[in-house]
Amino acid sequence: MTMKMNDSLHAFDFERQFDDRVALEWFQQNWRAAFVLSGLYALVICVCREFMKHRPKLDLRTPLVFWSLSLALFSVAGAMRTSWYMFSVLTTHGFRQSVCDTHFYSDPVSKFWAFAFALSKAPELGDTVFIVLRKQRLIFLHWYHHITVLLYSWYSYKDHVAGGSWFMTLNYSVHAFMYSYYTARAAGVRVPKPFAVLITLMQMCQMLAGLGVLALVHRWKHDVNCVSTTDNIFYGSAMYLSYLLLFSRFFYLAYLRPRDKRD
Repeated sequence: MTMKMNDSLHAFDFERQFDDRVALEWFQQNWRAAFVLSGLYALVICVCREFMKHRPKLDLRTPLVFWSLSLALFSVAGAMRTSWYMFSVLTTHGFRQSVCDTHFYSDPVSKFWAFAFALSKAPELGDTVFIVLRKQRLIFLHWYHHITVLLYSWYSYKDHVAGGSWFMTLNYSVHAFMYSYYTARAAGVRVPKPFAVLITLMQMCQMLAGLGVLALVHRWKHDVNCVSTTDNIFYGSAMYLSYLLLFSRFFYLAYLRPRDKRD
């Protein structure tokens, strides 16, 4: 695919100068560290919950505003840059190429954001620390999602699998809305309930889209231009299906179940 010349005209210097080959080599050598990070994450959360058991919740409003705002701005930037790339692929080469595309990992516009996406799943684990220290309810969906998306993102980046451009663009876009919502809430802004409902619906749509993309990758994976593995497709499908079921359950419990039956 001959996109690099056109897209390079729209790439910022730091994007163009980013060395994706070094990034790929690092992930190929270190992707299993995601398991270590997941174990440490679980340990830290358990320790923090025990520490806070008999202590009053901490007032972390100011650091939470800055934390959420930084992730919101990062997600907005990532969504804008990856969407620009995806729009170019869709309008130039069509939908099938957008699904099977792997130039996303090395194109001047998107290569930095592909690496940053995978890497960002580690610091995003910090979301849970705020929940525990503020003694808010920690649901299974929250920590399960953080662990599995970290593992799958690092596992997938090392192989530069097809479908990754859709996964990352959708995730960046949903997170742009989600962390903006969290920032407003942390700052004390009264956000109308429909915004929370909309974000959960967007997350559910993201999971459906992820399953659809993986189904197409499986259908086209024998095409030399649709590179993936049976293992990656299986793990990704199991992950997205579990997310869809858990988010659907959350949606029902939070927004549809009669109020007198809610926790």
